[in-house]
Order: sequence, then structure tokens, then C-alpha cells
Amino acid sequence: MSGGGLFPLGPREIAPGAWHVPEWLSAERRRELVAACREWARGPVPIRHTVLPGGGVMSVQTVCLGWHWQPYRYTRTAGDVNGARVAAFPHWLAELGRAAVSAAYGDEAGRRYSPDAALVNFYDGDARMGMHQDKDERSSAPVVSLSVGDSCVFRFGNTEDRGRPYTDVELASGDLFVFGGPSRFAFHGVPKVYAGTADPAVALTGRLNITLRETGLARD
Repeated sequence: MSGGGLFPLGPREIAPGAWHVPEWLSAERRRELVAACREWARGPVPIRHTVLPGGGVMSVQTVCLGWHWQPYRYTRTAGDVNGARVAAFPHWLAELGRAAVSAAYGDEAGRRYSPDAALVNFYDGDARMGMHQDKDERSSAPVVSLSVGDSCVFRFGNTEDRGRPYTDVELASGDLFVFGGPSRFAFHGVPKVYAGTADPAVALTGRLNITLRETGLARD
């Protein structure tokens, strides 16, 4: 695993429409996100290991905001957990999402971005995420991915299948990854987490990944 080095990398386009922006989140914002995620994990719908339709259980733990995601749809209430209505999507998180899209595509695109759902995924040292597409949304707006805590290998692939070609990107604490346009429906996953690499200042053991989306569903 490579370190940050004396000369951190600037924004890099991994594929058309897919941008990696290292160290985008300040240390203070990372700590704020950790504190917020701890609150969200308590409920009203608590963090859980999602059960897949075939009976498999995801190694990643997930809590949702705005809309509750279960394979493979969005609902307002968590019928697969406790039946409660999912926590509201906070305005400040939408503003952070707009700033993220601006960093990747420019201010005009950022102003148009209106996320209404977040999936917060927690990875311990053994958790993985298989190659998949984010295609349950009715909107083709970009997905914003924020990383806090342990570094990981983020595998970003093509739009046709789970195999090659793909690019492995190391995502560290504070990194931003945005994918939209031609790469919006690219397969992607996390084959490895580097346990114990989190900055001690964030007071987190493991990796948090906060992903923001526009569902395209009617807002009530």
C-alpha cells in the first residue's frame, strides 16, 4: 500500500466521468462524519448486515438515510429490518454532495445535483464488496462516494460485466470518488481493506463509505 507521500496526487479521471479526488475531506469534516455515522447507526433503522434474496449475508454493514435500500429497491420504511421509517436525509449532507460534484465536474453540475438518499457502509478488516452496479435509482445523476478511516482497494470496472477491464484505485481517509456520465453504471467493488491504516485522529477502527445518490423517486 502506498502512502500519501510528500506530494499528494491531485484529481484524477479514472474513466470518462469517474473522478478520484484525494484528501478532499478535511480532518475536521472526517471527524464530523464519523460522529454523524455513529448516530445514524443507532436508528431509527439501525445498521445491519443486508440479507440478499438468495440468503447470502453481506459482510459490509449498512445504514440508510432518506430512502431505505434493500435488494433491489428503495422504500421509506425498513420492512427487512424493523419496519420503522428511515432517518431523514440531512440538508447539510446534500450541500456536501453538491460541493463534491462541483469538485469533479464544475460548479454548474454541482448546483444541479440534488441527492435524496445515502447508503453508509461500514467495513471491518474482513469485509468486502463484490462487483456490482448502482442501478436501482431512476436517475442517472452521479454517485458521490466519501471515504473515512481505513484505506481500501476500490475496483472500478466497465459497464458491461464484472470482469476486465477495471482499474484498482487506493482510496484513503478523506478521499472523494464521483462517477457519472458514461461511467454512471460501471461495475465496482471493494476487494480489500487495509486494516489499521486509519488516521488515529478520526477515532475509527474500520472504514466508512458514505455514498450519496439521487433516487429519482417522488419526494413526500
